[in-house]
Amino acid sequence: MILLPVAVAAVAVLAGGYWVLMSPHSQVLGPVPYRGAQNRRLVALTFDDGPNEPYTSQILDCLDRWQVRATFFQVGRCVQRYPQTTARIAAAGHVVGNHSLTHRFHSYLVPDRIEREVRQTQEILRQRLGRIPALYRSPWLWRHPGLLRMLRSHRLTPVSGDFGHALEVFQPSAARIARRAVAKTRPGSILIFHDGFDARGGDRSQTVAAVDLTIAALLDRGYRFVTVDELLGVPAYLDPVDTPGG
Repeated sequence: MILLPVAVAAVAVLAGGYWVLMSPHSQVLGPVPYRGAQNRRLVALTFDDGPNEPYTSQILDCLDRWQVRATFFQVGRCVQRYPQTTARIAAAGHVVGNHSLTHRFHSYLVPDRIEREVRQTQEILRQRLGRIPALYRSPWLWRHPGLLRMLRSHRLTPVSGDFGHALEVFQPSAARIARRAVAKTRPGSILIFHDGFDARGGDRSQTVAAVDLTIAALLDRGYRFVTVDELLGVPAYLDPVDTPGG
């Protein structure tokens, strides 16, 4: 009989910990924007875990057809794998943000290690883009006080958002992904899709098709697409004087 209350308490603690540390909407530890102002029908499409070919390029082709600009939070190791894709993203007017070096969960448990990952990815992107991102999204939306302090010290804005579909990683049908993403969208939404899987690549064909369906549906509903920096009113890239040591 005693075990049941203990189990319930343990579940409550775990649920509370998840909310604080990983919920898209949690602001307990500090501001992590997950949407913009709600007075205009604007939405930001974002893509995590890439670049990952051929799917990132297919998404870029889709965005180009619709003349939509998006924000790509990229993994440093993947940028090294597909540097020309990152260059194409920037050349097309999309925004590139930092999404860690390796996308490994254990890195987030060691403060010095995650700071090295952030620094290394910033340098990889600087070499590829000629400028340094000012936007950062944690893998799994993980956050803790030390991480947020470190991001502030590097003049990085942490960005959250709403997952287009909670099970997108398992690639349900494009129609299901798009239907859920459209249902979640409100004025000011930041929608999260994945053009890769962690840092290991993966088939994103259903995501590619879902993005096309989502854009079409939201345009029909009167939405306009902007990048995250435009939606939040923050810089996309750091000025030289804002960079550490600048």
